[in-house]
Amino acid sequence: MLIAGFPAGSFQTNCYVVAPAAGEECVVVDPGQNAVGALDDLLREHRLKPVAVLVTHGHLDHMWSVAPVCGARDVPAWIHPEDRGLLSDPGRGMPLSAKQQLFGGLTFTEPDDVRELVDGEVLRLAGLELTVDHAPGHTRGSVTFRLPSTEEIPDVLFSGDLLFAGSIGRTDLPGGDYPTILRSLAAKCLPLPEDTVVLPGHGPQTTIGQERATNPYLAEAEQAAGAGPAGLGHDRGPGRGL
Repeated sequence: MLIAGFPAGSFQTNCYVVAPAAGEECVVVDPGQNAVGALDDLLREHRLKPVAVLVTHGHLDHMWSVAPVCGARDVPAWIHPEDRGLLSDPGRGMPLSAKQQLFGGLTFTEPDDVRELVDGEVLRLAGLELTVDHAPGHTRGSVTFRLPSTEEIPDVLFSGDLLFAGSIGRTDLPGGDYPTILRSLAAKCLPLPEDTVVLPGHGPQTTIGQERATNPYLAEAEQAAGAGPAGLGHDRGPGRGL
């Protein structure tokens, strides 16, 4: 298994490539701002051929380069239908002040081939099997992608902006909701094996076990899940991500 990545652009959004091995087909996860050059270098280094772009959610910092990457390689983009509209109008996912500051006349379009993700489906791409989990709360269409363990590596979770090392995605932008992200954490992260490697949308990798032991948001999600809907707590703060 080959998993490589780099932080892209001013948002330092982690872009990943995933392949069975060097010299094989691969998928690209979350090509963000100014990701094209570094992504091309990574693909050449490992002799990889992309067959799809996977998007964990529609925020600008994760989808900035989706259309150019798909267009240059003639591959489809996969995104949850709740966030599909953000591919062509990412301003819908941020406050007006941020839109005016970030865009400056930029326009975005959908790739020619967009396919919609379904909760629980298994994507069989590039010789890989990635399980899609709808995990709203940061955005309505946020998803994670899971790779099963092999002899070489444990389970891997591409968590997008659901879960970070020591934190979670912010919920104060349009489409965000704190009780919803707690439910997503409880349903999609807490049941995973403790040695599951978490590759987040920002920052360093971690494990489910490390986050269960140290992440206050995951602890709150576990407590809220045990208490039922009435136990969902107040928002601790804006979290991370765009």
